[in-house]
Amino acid sequence: MKKSFFVRVLSGGLPALGFAFFAMTGPAMAETFGIGLPVSATDSAQRINDFHDMLLVIITGIVIFVLALLLYVIARFNAKANPVPSKTTHNVMLEIVWTIIPVVILIIIAVPSFQLLYKNERIENPEMTLKITGAQWYWIYDYPDHGDINFTSYMIPNDKIDTAKGEKRLLSTDNKVVLPVGVTIQALVTSGPTDVIHSWAMPRFGIKTDAVPGRINHTWFRINKPGAYYGQCSELCGKDHSYMPIEVWAVEKPVFEEWAAMAKEDADKAQAWIQANHNPAAKVAGVAVPPAPASEVAEPSVPEEPAGAEPETQTVPEGETSKGSDE
Repeated sequence: MKKSFFVRVLSGGLPALGFAFFAMTGPAMAETFGIGLPVSATDSAQRINDFHDMLLVIITGIVIFVLALLLYVIARFNAKANPVPSKTTHNVMLEIVWTIIPVVILIIIAVPSFQLLYKNERIENPEMTLKITGAQWYWIYDYPDHGDINFTSYMIPNDKIDTAKGEKRLLSTDNKVVLPVGVTIQALVTSGPTDVIHSWAMPRFGIKTDAVPGRINHTWFRINKPGAYYGQCSELCGKDHSYMPIEVWAVEKPVFEEWAAMAKEDADKAQAWIQANHNPAAKVAGVAVPPAPASEVAEPSVPEEPAGAEPETQTVPEGETSKGSDE
């Protein structure tokens, strides 16, 4: 009776506890304890997360089954419980079963994996293009569909991090990659002809694409909700490899169109405007940042002349203007 109860606990109780535990490692666990994959921001990432969860259930079941089988064999066929061992060398049915079951498991894994690869690699009707060029050690971004917008993106040094703006150490950049939500974006990833291999990786987008000199690789994503998303270069590219972060700000389409129209004329002015008025990083950090009027961002203030005085031409030093746009 004791042995049968022991076997029932191993075969029924442990799998139930295992599946209950792994069911908890979802978005809530990822947000609260940092366990599990990052919460997905695109359908591509969600498909990867779902495939991962399915594999986790399968391999957990296999591990629990093998462990229970080993414990049963130890308890049932040790020298005390089984002093006269069986001399059986073959069992046709058993050999057929332990050959067919692994094949079935592999088929169960292969079918959704092929579907995942097909859906995540196929670009259906891209609505805009983002060109990404890796360099030592920063990123260059082009928006060929929006008047050839072009800017570079460097990591903000540690001593310049402003937590009031939601900036993060080793992740925030001076110029943000501003993209619209709900739009299918085709990303063309490359590296300079005399540069090295980099890799543009965004975990919450479910993409990691190498930037190879002289070659253009492509990928795609469609961001589902506004927010600030972070990534890093994921290919060893030299001494400052760890200082090549990626910061993407996903905003509503009208906001993006307004930013793009401004960036066609002046990319620095557009960056200052978006950071002052639509900062998702500050919202995520729980910092209330009041929007600055566009006039304050666009032009430096000029003191008013006293009544009756002749107007004087006000000149703003070039260094002060560039400093204001950077902030």
